[in-house]
Amino acid sequence: MISSLLKDMKPPTLVLALPLLLLSLFAPLRLSASDDNTQPSGASAQSEFSADDFDWRDVVPYLFTASALPGEQGVKAVLENSRVLRAYVAKEVRAGCRPDKNSCAAGNDSLPEGEISKRIDEIVQEGIFHQHQRAIVDYRMEKQPFPFSEIAAVKNEKQPQAYLMLQLADHSYTASQLQAKYGAPYDTDIFQWYSVYKYRLDTARYSSKAVFEIDPVDGAVVRVAVSLKTKNRH
Repeated sequence: MISSLLKDMKPPTLVLALPLLLLSLFAPLRLSASDDNTQPSGASAQSEFSADDFDWRDVVPYLFTASALPGEQGVKAVLENSRVLRAYVAKEVRAGCRPDKNSCAAGNDSLPEGEISKRIDEIVQEGIFHQHQRAIVDYRMEKQPFPFSEIAAVKNEKQPQAYLMLQLADHSYTASQLQAKYGAPYDTDIFQWYSVYKYRLDTARYSSKAVFEIDPVDGAVVRVAVSLKTKNRH
């Protein structure tokens, strides 16, 4: 259940959150959402990116796409379409810019999308590993300040399931902001001193769920995990 995940999430590595995702994220869903498989448009980097710019509902279309791909391709699809990672990689690449580099020649905040995708491909190639029939990339975003400090993508290599997990870098994004954005959670839970807010979408083709971990001391969001599982068609 949820408590086992939060216990596993205590270490810094996000992939330790996998037990919760596998065991509890796909409980029967009651809410419905539009059955939309539209690809996210323009997953471009931004010069300034905040925690509130992340929207778990935007993750769902590319998790759906990734769920139908082989392991490494699925992980790559998740990370290449992540606005969070694209914004971070733009920051990372820009920090290493020199006047003699073509990507910096324009002298402004914009970077070629191909340059960002190339770096994300390197992240996948360097960091991918396989565990329990799952392809996993767990990447630390160490260049701070940035709203997030870690991102993990997981593709089940035997089942049409994909996951995205994020750890926030500080306590600046609150549960109040979370509810202002998404409304009240359909369910809440508690493990030790942590609170958990749960949101979900259900369509004819997939079930998706987001789990936000909240620090009750200051009401800050500290982690989020988004999962998607496709449904069998008859």
